[in-house]
Amino acid sequence: MAKYKIAVLPGDGVGIEVVEAAMAVLKKLSVDAVYTYGDIGWQYWCKEGNALPDRTIKLLKETDCCLFGAITSKPRADADRELAPALQSKGLSYFSPIVRLRQEFDLYTNLRPCKAYPGNPLNYRDNIDLVIFRENTEGMYAGVEFFPLPQSVKDALMIHPKMKAFKDVPLNEIALSTRIMTRKGCERIVRAAFEYARKAGRRSVTIVEKPNVLRETGGLMLSVSREIAKQFPDIPMKEANIDAMCMWLVKNPQDYDVLVAENLFGDIISDLAAQLVGGLGFASAGNIGDKYAVFEPTHGSAPKYAGLYKVNPLATFLAAVLMLEWLGEKDKARALEGAVAEVIKEGKVRTYDMGGAATTLDMGAAVAAKL
Repeated sequence: MAKYKIAVLPGDGVGIEVVEAAMAVLKKLSVDAVYTYGDIGWQYWCKEGNALPDRTIKLLKETDCCLFGAITSKPRADADRELAPALQSKGLSYFSPIVRLRQEFDLYTNLRPCKAYPGNPLNYRDNIDLVIFRENTEGMYAGVEFFPLPQSVKDALMIHPKMKAFKDVPLNEIALSTRIMTRKGCERIVRAAFEYARKAGRRSVTIVEKPNVLRETGGLMLSVSREIAKQFPDIPMKEANIDAMCMWLVKNPQDYDVLVAENLFGDIISDLAAQLVGGLGFASAGNIGDKYAVFEPTHGSAPKYAGLYKVNPLATFLAAVLMLEWLGEKDKARALEGAVAEVIKEGKVRTYDMGGAATTLDMGAAVAAKL
């Protein structure tokens, strides 16, 4: 009997291709696991009205973790239009499957390493080594939105003096997105960042927020961070506004180490940091909870490249590194990351984004050969 049960959700578009390459690499590593494929993505929304079918949720609950590829997401009007005609009158609404996965399994930590591997022609600078902890279940991505604005919601908001500026705006001309942050949500993501920093011997933790403007939600995040920082006197804590952080990451990326932020701000700085070390072809993520985790490249499904086997799969390989570390397979994780680093440093095999002509599977074969 295999040691691990791992769900594999390739998704659609180039997600299918990068996962194919990753699975060949994992096979070469001889991970003691059984892999079970599941359904997720745009085609299931169009055919079934559910991009994350219940059978896939059941599959995940029967496995130890998941390797995920990429999926297509579109605005509400496009999603409604592409839904099968027989389903269009059922009142169905498209909702991001990956966001649902994070909330369904309480995967509150989005872990995003951003490392400049030597020899990568796309590095903004060498020696960048950042790790971003993004709160993954609430904040601006909690999904509590309204359009048009219900009268009852508007009436409730009118107790706030700032809402009086909108009292005469028609309900069908107001869209509302909420930023919901709880003490529990703030505490556990900040604590996870500090615990990681201590265990990994990192230099500092920087809290990225905007409490001077978002006084209540940002203020809660900052006050909680200061409380938790007292429990880690060996780890210096810095504070930065999100807008300034974007500037400082470009100016002095080596000054930072572990960054922690709520959902939207974490999304912003992790993509910015990814570009500093080569772009989305090198950007991996772990969606991690207390009992389950989903690992993925952070790029989208890139429909225009689907079927061309053109996209760089290294982000998916690095997601597999995170997965192996989470499973406790430290040696195999180090071996895989070392193989990736060696292929990058040699520079003989490069995909289009790196200035080469290698295919997705060529890159997979090159990394596998180093194992």
